[in-house]
Amino acid sequence: MAKILIVDDSRTIRQQVSFTLTKGGHTVVEAEGGLKGIEALKSHPDISMVVSDVNMPNMNGLEMLEAIQKDGTINHVPVVMLTTEGAAELLARAKSAGAKGWLVKPFKPEQLIAVVQKLTT
Repeated sequence: MAKILIVDDSRTIRQQVSFTLTKGGHTVVEAEGGLKGIEALKSHPDISMVVSDVNMPNMNGLEMLEAIQKDGTINHVPVVMLTTEGAAELLARAKSAGAKGWLVKPFKPEQLIAVVQKLTT
């Protein structure tokens, strides 16, 4: 199974996503924001995928995604945004920055597992 990085400033959301993914047989690494997400991605080279919120302090999810895409050592890892946001301009920015998916909170566990399986196999 895959090792997935969850990036969200909400401990509750990280726990919900982590529970869903570990129940699906995956290993999880958690980070509390974009800057810590990039650090975690660099310190765990075996991460297969990132699930990230958009709205976070310091470095939001879109800024983190753009930073990942510019870094040749980590830009191969697919990123899926998991957010309450539904604005078309944010979705377009995420897509142009390389996001592989956009899920809206509250998420359906089976939908998240399906996206993870699609992007990590």
